[in-house]
Amino acid sequence: MELSHVGLAFALTLLAGLSTGIGSLIALLARRTNTAFLSLALGFSAGVMIYVSMVEIYPLAQQTALKTWGSWGLWAAAGAFFAGIIFIAVIDRLVPSYENPHEPRLLEAMEENAAPRPEDKLFRTGVLAAVAIAVHNFPEGMATFLSVLQEPALGVAIAIAIGIHNVPEGIAVSVPVYYATGDRKKAFFYSFLSGLSEPLGAVIGYLVLLPIISESLMALLFASVAGIMIFVSLDELLPAAREYGEAHHSVYGIIAGMMVMALSLLIMK
Repeated sequence: MELSHVGLAFALTLLAGLSTGIGSLIALLARRTNTAFLSLALGFSAGVMIYVSMVEIYPLAQQTALKTWGSWGLWAAAGAFFAGIIFIAVIDRLVPSYENPHEPRLLEAMEENAAPRPEDKLFRTGVLAAVAIAVHNFPEGMATFLSVLQEPALGVAIAIAIGIHNVPEGIAVSVPVYYATGDRKKAFFYSFLSGLSEPLGAVIGYLVLLPIISESLMALLFASVAGIMIFVSLDELLPAAREYGEAHHSVYGIIAGMMVMALSLLIMK
C-alpha cells in the first residue's frame, strides 16, 4: 500500500459521494425520467460491481488470507464476505421502505405522490431519505478509499460504479424536499449534503484503519467489500434497473459493465 495514493483515494471517494448532486440536478431540471438511460446506467454499475467483486476483489482477499493463515484463510475470507452482506443487509432493513432511497421510483411517480402530501411530512421524507443515503454510503466510502490505497485500478472502478448508483439516490432526496419547500437550492443542498458521508467514511478509514492496517486485515476488508458490493448489486441496482426500463436494457448494461471492467483490468495489468 502506497501512501502516495491517499490523495487519489480521497478525491475518488469525494467524487463518488457527491454524484448524488447529479441525481438532484436531473430531478430539478428534467421534466421526465430518461428510463432507458437510467436502466442502462444502473445495469452497467451492477455489471462493474459484480465482475470486479468476484473476479478481482474476492480472489485477492483469498490469496492474501492464504498467505496469512494457510488453508484456514479461505474460511476467514468466506466468513468476511458473508459478514459484509449481512452488515449492509441489516442497514437496509433498518430504513423504512418509502424513505429508503434504494427503492426504485420514477420521477413522475414521485411528483404525483408529492403534490397531495402535507408539506411537513413531505419535507420529512426528503430528510429521512438523505439520512438513509448517509448511512448506506458510509461503508461504501470506506471501501472505496481502502481499495484505492491497495489497488488503484480497482479503486477507480469501484468509485465509478458507486458514483453511478448514487445518481438515483440524489433524485430520492431532492424531489420531496423541492415539492415541500419550492426551493431548488435547498433541495440540491440536502441531496449534495447526503453524499458527504462517503468521504466521511474515507476519513474514518484513514484515521482508524490505516494506522493498524495489515495484510490479514486487508484480506478481511476486501472480502467484506466484495460482499457489500454483491448485495448492493443484487438487492438495489438490478431491481432498480429493471424497474426503470425494459428488462433487456438492464441486461445490456450489465454485460457492458462487465466487458468494460474486464478490458480496463487487462489494460492496467
